[in-house]
Amino acid sequence: MAFTKFSALALTAAALLPSLSYAAPPAAMTPFKRDGNTKFGFGQEKIRGVNLGGWFVLEPWITPSIFEATPESVLDEYSMSATLGKAEMEQRMQKHWSSWITAGDFSEMASLGLNWVRIPIGYWSVAPVEGDPYVQGAYEWLGKAIGWAGENGIKVMIDLHGAPGSQNGFDNSGKKGPIQWTQGNTISQTHKALKKIKQDHASNPAVASIELLNEPMGPELDMDTVEQFYYDGWGDLKDTSVAMTIHDAFQGPSYWNGWGKGLWNVMVDTHHYEVFDSDALVMSIDDHLSSASSFGSGMASCNKWTIAGEWTGAMTDCAKWLNGRGVGARYDGTYEGSYYIGSCDGYSTGTVAGLSSEAKQNIGSFIQAQMTAYEKAAGWIFWTWKTESAPEWDYQALAGAGIIPSLG
Repeated sequence: MAFTKFSALALTAAALLPSLSYAAPPAAMTPFKRDGNTKFGFGQEKIRGVNLGGWFVLEPWITPSIFEATPESVLDEYSMSATLGKAEMEQRMQKHWSSWITAGDFSEMASLGLNWVRIPIGYWSVAPVEGDPYVQGAYEWLGKAIGWAGENGIKVMIDLHGAPGSQNGFDNSGKKGPIQWTQGNTISQTHKALKKIKQDHASNPAVASIELLNEPMGPELDMDTVEQFYYDGWGDLKDTSVAMTIHDAFQGPSYWNGWGKGLWNVMVDTHHYEVFDSDALVMSIDDHLSSASSFGSGMASCNKWTIAGEWTGAMTDCAKWLNGRGVGARYDGTYEGSYYIGSCDGYSTGTVAGLSSEAKQNIGSFIQAQMTAYEKAAGWIFWTWKTESAPEWDYQALAGAGIIPSLG
């Protein structure tokens, strides 16, 4: 996910999407599905899922305790690995991988009526690049997760969340900093990871989709390069029964209406947050509900299966380190260049039980509005299943409190 999660440029692009005018999908476009050649009823059944964020790709705001046990210079998984060294990092990560998500989580998801999980994983866990400090081991746990999903009737989207060189500069790509994904042989290394995922997991009945790359920063990349990467990635997967998912690269779903003629089993993933821009943070609850509905209508204008692959119940950016380790929040004015909108008490760290009655009601209304909106298209995958202390973002805790109703 989803953070910085986003640079200022990406935030601006995301914030503008609800207000864009979406054209109707071209009537003459080739269908982007092949009936009977998928493992899910795309277009008939709705995707209702959660992301397993913070499990195989660390993010400071999801599991702050892991980062608190390191020097302040550690901002992401790359710098943590480089600082701790492989032996210590592997010991800590094995402890995390074996406990953050377990078989019981999948059983609970199924009991709540969820039918999909999106599992983010970094290239370094699949096809390591020589010289990188990362440790391996998460890929074996991915195999376990797919098994647990299958046992509970849950479909899996394997999401390549981080590419060599970083495709967006966010800490959730593994390495916060300059975007260097298109330099050198990084794209071919990305394809190597995707081919490994295909080889090992595409035939599994539970794996219904593979996402080629999470959030490539289209506004800062050559979109011709991004589109070619997607074409080539589709070529890698076309002889399978998985849907190939492409992130919209912050261009909006309708951008992709004219792309991919002749391709099949293509799904577009778009992400919607209303917290990474002060103009969004000052909106009333009614404005948030209206914005969500508008965004869902935009999704429905895409002529390919389209999902909101990341979204949240949050209407503040208060969660500790949501904008990066050591970075403040726009909502309370502690983010550089921002201004005070409201207090982060109860939102920065805390529990769902600790939220006010008004906050609980508003979060519940916002979540329900988004579920309804995104089901105008192919469905949704919430970010994220669980957190240590970010109540607005924690599906498990929100569902446990009855704020998110059971879908079963």
